[in-house]
Amino acid sequence: MNFDRLAAHYPWLELAFAGGLMQRCRTRFLNQITHCRHGLLVGEGTGKFLAQLLRVNPEIRVTCVEQSGGMIRQMRHRLRVAGLEESHVEFWEMDALDWSVTRGQYDLVATHFFLDCFRTDQLEQLVNLLAGSTRPGAVWLLTDFREPESGWRRWRAKILLAMLYAFFKLTTRISANRLTPPDQYLESSGFRLRERRLDSLGFAHSDVWEREI
Repeated sequence: MNFDRLAAHYPWLELAFAGGLMQRCRTRFLNQITHCRHGLLVGEGTGKFLAQLLRVNPEIRVTCVEQSGGMIRQMRHRLRVAGLEESHVEFWEMDALDWSVTRGQYDLVATHFFLDCFRTDQLEQLVNLLAGSTRPGAVWLLTDFREPESGWRRWRAKILLAMLYAFFKLTTRISANRLTPPDQYLESSGFRLRERRLDSLGFAHSDVWEREI
């Protein structure tokens, strides 16, 4: 999986496909993490969430794990343009599955429109890995696409997801062919769903998960 080819084009592609939907989902629960001091952002992309996080929580120290060097350059550019302090952010250009976890370090994890890129076996491995880096009581912000349970909304989501997977398979070679909900892996890693909001007729969701103390 490599998003370098899309890094410079991703902002307008996102806008063309979803308007402001994805950023609304990313930032919906920012007011619930102003107390966090050590954040882990994985697959952050162009840094739209990172910039907003630093605005509302300027004391937080952030680790960004991102495989695409192009995306990291986009993040750094976004921070410079916004006048935000890059010294609070540590960038790791690497595959998240290869990341060496420091256990119990983070009180915030954020994965926005990222977990849908992985096969089921990879997803389980990744969730367990990231969960191991968190402290008791840590918050996990998760946004992603979903399939509604039934009706025309489900068929609409299936068509949109098929288009997305075909596009990203071709351009980035993601490993997943279909969407796998991560809920069971989060629960088995000690996290519980605290709040979920749906958007776009149930096609997207924003979650707050919390690790049990």
